[in-house]
Amino acid sequence: MSYDLFIFAGEASGDLHGEKLLKALQEARPDLKIKGVGGPRMRKAGLDCFLPMEEFEVMGFIDILGSLPHLRNMFKKIREEILSAKPQGVLFIDYPGFNLRLARSLKKHKTSSKLLHFVCPSVWAWGKRRIPLMEKNLDKLMTLLPFEPELFSHDLLDVEYVGHPLIARIESHEYDSKWRNHYGISEDQRILSLFPGSRQKELERNFPLQLKVAQKFLKERKEFLLTVSCSNEKFLPFLKNHAGENVKIIQMDHLYELMRASHLAIATSGTVTLELALHRVPTVVTYAITTLDTFLATKIFRINLPHYALPNVIAKDEVFPELFGPQLTEKSLTQALHELAASQLRREASIRKCESLKENLGPKNASREAVKAILQTLELS
Repeated sequence: MSYDLFIFAGEASGDLHGEKLLKALQEARPDLKIKGVGGPRMRKAGLDCFLPMEEFEVMGFIDILGSLPHLRNMFKKIREEILSAKPQGVLFIDYPGFNLRLARSLKKHKTSSKLLHFVCPSVWAWGKRRIPLMEKNLDKLMTLLPFEPELFSHDLLDVEYVGHPLIARIESHEYDSKWRNHYGISEDQRILSLFPGSRQKELERNFPLQLKVAQKFLKERKEFLLTVSCSNEKFLPFLKNHAGENVKIIQMDHLYELMRASHLAIATSGTVTLELALHRVPTVVTYAITTLDTFLATKIFRINLPHYALPNVIAKDEVFPELFGPQLTEKSLTQALHELAASQLRREASIRKCESLKENLGPKNASREAVKAILQTLELS
């Protein structure tokens, strides 16, 4: 059966973006036929699923190397599907290592489909060689960060800042005023929250140290309650096994309620750190990586940035203290957490920077703006 648009999302964050885009597309053009690769959110939103997103979830240089044969097989299946079906457009959501290669291969095979990419790869951080690749092979790039369009030649590629999806997502969230009752947390309880990650290896590498430091902190600051955000039910056994009885594990359904109630947080680097910033929660950001990944990142790919955590990158300033790779130790994490907790000046400065960050991102509804751009590019508006 023919269809209008093929969408590809290869990881959980892409599935979340894809869900919103699908709903906005369906609202704007209910007659649009859409097929693709997506996760549980996109499938629930009505995606005609060609392959499940779970086939593509890997992280870290070493993990990707081990998954190459499988990813190569999936790559060929998707390419042949698109070339055979000839949809009017292909929408790539993030996942640039795979998607930009697929875009190049489709162009090489003279696809008739317009190629669009939602979420700009971190070319400001590394992989600047991707800029000419994108300018040559894409028809439209939609960015989530306001400074990204200036990195490209607009004569070669149509680039548009559509806003960040988290702005609309948080503003539209209906907070559950009784969420504390589900977990036996009192209204006046001061909360330290851990957000250990959304992938198994992130949890394995970050959570044990986050938990150890947090539990030591609570021995000195007994007014705090320790909570842990669980990003997926499949991680519950792992979190419960490590956390013990006195730690409250909060389900994903109450993610934003927990953020709004948190006094302090420790979070594994990722989108969650921007969500915490938009909730004005002073946070210490961690990202533990293997020694080999550290070597590859610093020596081979020469990634050396003033900031790595997303709020800091957007603000071009330290909104949150960040500890990456060899900088992340029990001592450094303990010190950073105590400084945020003990200094009211540091806490207030962090909150002010969070507020400025939101102003910098602006009020755009990213999904609606992206849908306008998609339909215009495909000449369907």
